[in-house]
Amino acid sequence: MHGYRTNHELIAKLDGLHASIAGLQREFFEFIVEADRRQAWRDSGCRDLPHWLSIRYGISWWKAHRWVGAAHALRRLPRLADAFASGELGIDKVVELARFATADTESALLRWAQGVSVSAVRRRADLAHRPSVDEVREADRARSLSWWYCDQGRRFGLEAELPASEGAAVARAIERQAGQTPVMPGEEDPSHASARRADALVALCSSATAADHDPDRATVIVYAALDALVSGEQGCEIEGGGVAHPQTVRRLLCTARVQAVIEDRGGNPLGLGRTSREPSASMMRQLRYRDSECRFPGCGTRRFTQAHHIKWWEHGGRTDLNNLLLVCTFHHKLVHEYGWAVTRDEDGAARWFRPGGTLYRAGPAPPQTVEAEPALAAVG
Repeated sequence: MHGYRTNHELIAKLDGLHASIAGLQREFFEFIVEADRRQAWRDSGCRDLPHWLSIRYGISWWKAHRWVGAAHALRRLPRLADAFASGELGIDKVVELARFATADTESALLRWAQGVSVSAVRRRADLAHRPSVDEVREADRARSLSWWYCDQGRRFGLEAELPASEGAAVARAIERQAGQTPVMPGEEDPSHASARRADALVALCSSATAADHDPDRATVIVYAALDALVSGEQGCEIEGGGVAHPQTVRRLLCTARVQAVIEDRGGNPLGLGRTSREPSASMMRQLRYRDSECRFPGCGTRRFTQAHHIKWWEHGGRTDLNNLLLVCTFHHKLVHEYGWAVTRDEDGAARWFRPGGTLYRAGPAPPQTVEAEPALAAVG
């Protein structure tokens, strides 16, 4: 094949190609670090760099996450970086070694890794990163939980005091969820870690009773003036003292168990909205079967997905399968509070548009693109 007369020549060619590919992969990792430094993925509809790499290049988020970590680690592991660039060690072993190697141990680990399988390297990396189980000392103190509204009803305060063992369970659940909760645009910096924990707490509480049409799910009652809901120029009152922006209320109406009390200018109720605008349980099963995952191109999220009305309910959109799209909480927020839009073609293809109306393309543009990307037509 291709003129190679012997297996030796063929294998030599394969080795040469492998070395070339490894060199390019090493260079690619360098550019990953630079992309992370510049936050080049921002304003692309992605929550972080691994998410962007996953969508743009069609790899799993797990792999992209490991690549980002390895790319940074190789900056301080010169021996491992050289072995990677030359093809001496393949990318899978390099990525796993980078999780726990140090400048003092990398040479010995490199020799060891050459004689074992990738799974052996991964197992050792997992053991090196497994958190220690600390003794949790229980304190004999009273449990308490209180909440309040502040800032003219626009903010919600929460305070809790728990025994240490129970508090550790709560903290672990929140931190674990925070690692999976999408980062909203403008909050990528580590200084926003507390905001991610707040999002994680909301996600945990929302999902705890998120079974389709769970009769025990808490009902949120919203009082909204008709003019305010249509114009978006005035807040809507949440029962108990909170205030929400009309756009936020519209998003909640897509997914949460909400009862809307619509009032005229004089405060007289015009109508009592039904408890939710959610699809039926059978329709949600069909929607999840049809879409399988978040329909933002390349996102792939399956947890915390929600039904979004493509043509919004208040614009006359129906709760029909052909007007629904499965989206994750992150991309649902992009539509309702960050100016993005989505349409669904007759063939089922979803098209996403950036704020301003330009069509979003997940991957690199095709070579020799003839036509410019279409702009968003009026929706709803």
